[in-house]
Order: sequence, then structure tokens, then C-alpha cells
Amino acid sequence: MQSSVDAVYIHIPFCNYICAYCDFCKVFYNKRLVNDYLEALNKEIKANYKGEVITSLYIGGGTPSSLSLDELEKLFCIINIFNLSEDCEFTMEVNADSLSLDKIKLLKKYGVNRVSLGVETINNKLQDVLERRTSKDSVISCINNLKKEGITNINVDLIYAIIGETLDNLNEDLNFLLSLDVPHISTYSLIIEDNTKLKINNVKNIDKTLDRKMYDMISSILKNNNYIHYEISNFSKEGYHSKHNLKYWYNLEYYGFGVGASSYIDNIRYTNTRSITNYIKGKTILDKEILTIKDKMFYEVMLNLRTNRGIDKETFKDKYKINIEDIFNYKDLVNNNILEEDDIYLRVCEDYFYVLDEIICKIMVK
Repeated sequence: MQSSVDAVYIHIPFCNYICAYCDFCKVFYNKRLVNDYLEALNKEIKANYKGEVITSLYIGGGTPSSLSLDELEKLFCIINIFNLSEDCEFTMEVNADSLSLDKIKLLKKYGVNRVSLGVETINNKLQDVLERRTSKDSVISCINNLKKEGITNINVDLIYAIIGETLDNLNEDLNFLLSLDVPHISTYSLIIEDNTKLKINNVKNIDKTLDRKMYDMISSILKNNNYIHYEISNFSKEGYHSKHNLKYWYNLEYYGFGVGASSYIDNIRYTNTRSITNYIKGKTILDKEILTIKDKMFYEVMLNLRTNRGIDKETFKDKYKINIEDIFNYKDLVNNNILEEDDIYLRVCEDYFYVLDEIICKIMVK
């Protein structure tokens, strides 16, 4: 039977510097390690990819743009194995300070047609908290160079709810992002994760009330500027939703290659080792979760409800051979205008996006 996998994520863990909030799988850039890592990546891909047509390819990190021109060229040669559809969305994560014009030209040459740029904040004091180095000028220059080379499908990341941040600070960040004239903006409330410098330094999250005010402010300002709030943390202009991330949120299958990457194939969720040493030795998979029907339905509800589309009830019935209302307890939430339902979809009313976790807990009780 032909596999339904049509999406690929590739993890590049190298960074020129390590941000204080980041708990992703990452290490300082090291030329020898990069070469060994790319060799191991090549082996993993060749051992697992079955030749499917790929409609979305995403290179994340880490900071993929921290690789040298030669290393990027080697990476692109490795991923040339993938059978990409003509309209494949091919995304790469970058930082402005490591994406030279020569690298942009290389991205264009190898078919990258979407770039996700980490901006996070342009406030110097907040950058100090995050231990990031991003200047306004470098971001503007990077965006202009991307557009000149014909890469116009650009996402920028914003982090908010940083300790010491005010609504005025957030407003300045949003105005700067809007001035860049890009079609996609991802926004993330800062979470103090274990094993990060912020956690080690005992930095606390901001007050929940202020966090909610910031979330509502972001939603209001971006919607007033013609961005669609299509997922809890993501906003885009019409036609610029992230095809790749929608694969995750619609609970579709995907390959994940590289250290710390996850895959979802044939009802099994795989998680790769976070140890680069083990990965290079070929000890790739750390964990396998074989999903029951109940597990799959849980993921379907949890992930679909993150989007403004919500759950496609017919798709749910086709997949699981049962009506969603026979499994999950949600009618009270519809009656209380927390969820909205029509003949096709069940979705969260946007005012309740912020408390989605609480809503999911209520739905799951039956």
C-alpha cells in the first residue's frame, strides 16, 4: 500500500550562539561535527525514505543558516533524494545575522521558496533577557535581500510575555514586524522550559493576566492589518498559511530526520535521540509510540482544534468509523458558545483559543 506520508522535517541542530530560552535540540556550531552530522543524516534519510511525492519540506533547527555555503550545498545535495511536487512548499529557518546574500542565492538555486526568520524582539533590554543578538538593520536587510532574490513567502517569529516587557514594548515589536510587509507572523508566549538558562537563573513567567492582554493585543492588531488568525499562535495573509505546519495540526503523517526530530508514520510516532554523539553513531530512534484508535482520536481533536478550521467531522468519521459526538463530550461547550458547530466542522470560538487546553480537558471526559 502506498504510504500517505507527504511531508518531511529535517533538523539542523547547529547555532552560532545559544539563546537563554531555547530548549530545542541544539549545539554550538563546530565544523568537524557538522560534517559527521550530515553524513549521519544522509544515512538516516536513505534508510527510511520510500520515494513518496513530498508536498512540504521544512528544514528547522537550531539555526540551519549557521552552516557555511559548502555545508549548505552538501545538505541540499543530500535532500535532493526527495521527490518534490511541483508546488512543494520548501521552508528553511534562518537568523538574519547568519544569512548572507550568497546563502540566499544558494537557497533560491536549490528551490527553497519559504523562509522563517527568527526576530523574537527588537527591544534591546528584552533581547538581553533572551540572550539574542538581532538588530533592526540586519532584519530589514535580510528581508529586502530575500525579496530581491524572489523569496517572498516569509514568516517572522515574535516572542512576547518576556519578563519586564510592557504592552508598549509589544506594540513597538508588532509595528516593526508589520513594517517588514511579510505574509506570515508566528507569535509565542515565552515559556520557561527545563534545562534552559532562564530556568537555571530562576527567571519566572509574567503574570497570567498580562499574558492574556498581550495575546489579545497581538490578535487584534494583526487582524486589523489583514492577517488571518488561522492557528492559536499563527497569523497569515490570505493564501499564506504554512502548508507544512498544517500537516501537524491536521494530524497527518510526516517524516522527521535528524537529531531530536519526530515522525508519524503508519500509526507510530517516533522520536529521535537528542544526543548528537549517539545520532552520529547511528543510534537514531529513542522512542516509539504505537497508537491505539483512542490515541489517534485524541491527537485528532487536540491538534485540529488549534486551527480556525477545527475538526472536519466527515474526515473524523471516515478515519475512525464513528461520529465524533458518540465519542467526545462537547455539546455543553457548543451550547455555551465556547465551541461552534455546523454540518461540516467543529471549532473553538476564537475568544477561547487562549484557554484551549482547558477546553480539550473538558471534551475528553465522557
